[in-house]
Order: sequence, then C-alpha cells, then structure tokens
Amino acid sequence: MTKATVFLIPVPIADGANHTLSPDVAAQTALLRHYFVENVRTARRFLRSLHPALVIDEIQFSEIDKHNGPDIALLRKWLKEGKNVGIMSESGCPGIADPGAELIAIAQQMQAHVSPLVGPSSLLLALMASGLNGQSFAFTGYLPVKDPMRAKRIKELEAISVKEKQTQLFIETPYRNNPMLADLIKTCNPKTMICIAQNITAPDAYIKTKSAAEWSKEIPVLVKAPAVFLLQG
Repeated sequence: MTKATVFLIPVPIADGANHTLSPDVAAQTALLRHYFVENVRTARRFLRSLHPALVIDEIQFSEIDKHNGPDIALLRKWLKEGKNVGIMSESGCPGIADPGAELIAIAQQMQAHVSPLVGPSSLLLALMASGLNGQSFAFTGYLPVKDPMRAKRIKELEAISVKEKQTQLFIETPYRNNPMLADLIKTCNPKTMICIAQNITAPDAYIKTKSAAEWSKEIPVLVKAPAVFLLQG
C-alpha cells in the first residue's frame, strides 16, 4: 500500500474557462510536481494560466503515448516513492473518454488514494442541457467511421434507446461532425430526438435538441470543434 495520492485534474472544456473548476484544482496543482498528461505543451499552458509564477521546469511530465499508452512503470515508481501524481486530460475530466483510466486502475491496484477533483464533463453537461432522459444513459465513444457499419450502429443504439428508454451519447472527430449529423438524420426514425452539444461553457456554446425530422428541415453547419451527440428514440 502506498501513501501517495493520485489527483485527477479536470481541464476546462472551453478556452479561458478556468471559472468552471473548483478551487481545489488551483490548490493542488500549486503543489504537484509529477504529472501524466495527454499533451505536455497544453498542460504547461494550463498550469501557467492557473499559476503565472509557477516554475514549470521544476515539474516532471510524462506524456501518454497515443499508440503505446502511458508509462505504467513510471507511475509505479513514483507511487512507490510516495510522490503525489496528477493525471490531466486535454479537456474535461480524466478517465472519462480519456486514456487516463489505465493509470487510475494501476493506482487503485497499488492502493494509492485516488482523488477526483471537481470540474466540467462535456458528457454530463450535454446530458443536463439536452432535455433527454438523465435517469438512464450510456456513453458509447466513437461510432464506426463508414457505412454500412455506421448506419448499423446508429440503428442499434436507437433500438436500445427505445427498449431501455435510455439516452445514448457518443462523440466524433471534429472534422466529421457534419457527416455524423447527416447520417443521424438519414438513419434515425423521424421522431427520434437528437441533441448536438458543442463548445459547452463557452460564450458561443451550441446545445440544441430536435427530432430527426426537425433537423432535416434546417441542417446547421457545425464548426470543427469537439461535439457530443445524444439520441433518444
């Protein structure tokens, strides 16, 4: 058992939205000197925005490799040495649609204390604002990129939603936002409700819920920014 603590550091969804974070985020990041992050450059920029006087060069960062995953051996070493460690997502909360989950599982195995700090989750904020069922919901990550698998998966999620009365949430690469919306409109039952949530917490936030039939009458051009899609059949 280790006495070290792993802090899960949320990052604002929108640029300059540090006000969406709890005071604990600033308090803990002022002390932490060991981090696992998705991108060192943006992590350093975020820490500077919280602590302009912080000496960034005194902090050790381990970037999570997109292909090989995180350096598990390094995490084990830091925890065995009793070092508190921060895990930082690119946006939102670590471990949710994020590679940090593997690190958190190791921390749990080593019986480190895991402390999730309060901050924005695009999935929960989108669900809150959608008007869709918040009592039963499921996040399914990315859908297949191409048909026929894409359309098949959309129909599967729609059928599950109807059967379970469950909201389905998923995401897409920003440059495929518009094709995703087109496929949803084309594939779903006209009465199925679809929500698009983009730039949540930003001044230009876009969160709209309409039926597939209603969307088909006025299809928006979505910006190339992260989006959450929700449907309820």
